[in-house]
Amino acid sequence: MQMEKATETDKEQFRSLLAGLPGIDIKPMFGNLGGFVNGNMFAGLFGSTLGLKLADADRDELVNNRETLPFGPAERPMGGYVGLPVQGPAEELEPWVARALAHVATLPPKAPKTAKPKK
Repeated sequence: MQMEKATETDKEQFRSLLAGLPGIDIKPMFGNLGGFVNGNMFAGLFGSTLGLKLADADRDELVNNRETLPFGPAERPMGGYVGLPVQGPAEELEPWVARALAHVATLPPKAPKTAKPKK
């Protein structure tokens, strides 16, 4: 499976889109980045694609009104996420990022993984 890497320009744009959002963490993921709230990813970067986890109604609105992309490897795109070019105009992307954050912030916090016992 091919793991597309984000360029430094893509990473800067991703960080810029998430800058100033309350209560989030940005973490590296497989050479890309993810934006998390309460341990749940609401936005991710895969190569030059911004992936957003939106409520069903928001996802339908976006898919029906814009050209969207699969998010993740072509062989196994991530379900529940819709993709947009990360280098799109910030004024068009920021409202969708905010909607994704608002949606995922309502989900229960992700429990930390427990360490597996050593053999």
